[in-house]
Amino acid sequence: MALQRACTSWSSSISESKVPLIVKPRQPSSCTSFKVRASLNQPGGAGESSARRQVILGLGAFAATVSSLGRLDAIAKAPSGYQSVLDKFDKYQFLYPFGWQEVAVKGQDCVYKDVIEPLESVSVNITETSKENLRELGTPQEVANALVGRVLTSSSQKAELLEAKERLTDGRPYYTFEFVAKAPNYTRHALCTVTISDGKFFTLTTGANEKRWPKMQEKLRAVADSFSILQ
Repeated sequence: MALQRACTSWSSSISESKVPLIVKPRQPSSCTSFKVRASLNQPGGAGESSARRQVILGLGAFAATVSSLGRLDAIAKAPSGYQSVLDKFDKYQFLYPFGWQEVAVKGQDCVYKDVIEPLESVSVNITETSKENLRELGTPQEVANALVGRVLTSSSQKAELLEAKERLTDGRPYYTFEFVAKAPNYTRHALCTVTISDGKFFTLTTGANEKRWPKMQEKLRAVADSFSILQ
């Protein structure tokens, strides 16, 4: 019943976009993007050394900040070619493919997407919850079925859940599920990771056009697996 009521509440605030997610009032931006990998071999003039120093110092400061908060492994083990987001206000972090751009989408906490392939994106949404632990809402399969069918897809889409699983990170459960959403003019293959922390239900969703899924799935799985709450 608790999961059904939560889904009903979440569904009433779905944004009509190609990245349908749980919606919350937009907070002042607190996401900071850091480059995990930067090309330092490009030719340049006097400004090149300064740019290198800025990148190195920036990465050092980022590592020190995240390490002090108790979690760096998801970032440190990520493949090259990724950038990271550290949200100190809502206390979460994740990776996204290098080159994606941040965009403002009403009601969503953080959105990055490919400017050429609009279905390739990652979004984070946050909503309040009275639950203290994700398992209080049900199993990965139960939560995935409820969210995919009622929250993460619109009424014009036909959704199919492919897989749902749980992982533990720093003792906190995260559910990640894979699904396909078929609309009249496109099909999106997506991954969603959810968790609960400090009275907040976090949802990260990433995906791509079904035609590009074979090429993008490794990158998108790295994005979904990198999402974590800062300690």
